[in-house]
Amino acid sequence: MCWSATADLVAGTGVAALGVACVARVRRVRDLPLAALPLLLGAHQIVESVLWDSGGGSGPATVVWAVIALPLLAVWMPAGVMCAAPRYARRRLLLPLATGAVTAAVLAHALATGPVTAEIRGRTVGYVLDLPHAPLLVAGYLLATVGSLLLSGDRWLLALGVLAGVGAVGCWALWRLEFVSTWCAFAAICSVVLLGWVRARPTAPSAPSPG
Repeated sequence: MCWSATADLVAGTGVAALGVACVARVRRVRDLPLAALPLLLGAHQIVESVLWDSGGGSGPATVVWAVIALPLLAVWMPAGVMCAAPRYARRRLLLPLATGAVTAAVLAHALATGPVTAEIRGRTVGYVLDLPHAPLLVAGYLLATVGSLLLSGDRWLLALGVLAGVGAVGCWALWRLEFVSTWCAFAAICSVVLLGWVRARPTAPSAPSPG
């Protein structure tokens, strides 16, 4: 996700701090899963800093990294968006949520039955995992994560979805070329947008007083 152990550690700590700020500003319980996303992304980057220091391999840190990146995010994103979305948008969000659940199940099975290995490749880390029907899984993953944001009915989350789609393509291209990994910067930008979303959210309506 970043180009070195130090970069991952610093970026992960910064993103996690943004996550703390997001959670602290939450005014609706339904917003909490999505507001906590930067905490998960920050932890993810810190885990990868351990991978850099260990030289990759297939140890516990690699497995934790893969679990967060693959099955967990495939469910966390659409579920968090579903919780936070306005009532009128929730029915259409059933598709990305169901797609995310199926995708996560397949990814979890692949992680449970086959090894995942991290390889240091210059200024990037490559992850090797044997996935069945990989193009379909990628499509399902993108529908669950980016698609849920685009269908959220919230302008902040829509903007985040556009940013996520464009940023993911750019970061993937740089990573694929093994030039430099920039996912950490992308995660930081998305976390700032989420902080703006939390701050812009209306206060939860007060319960009517008795009598």
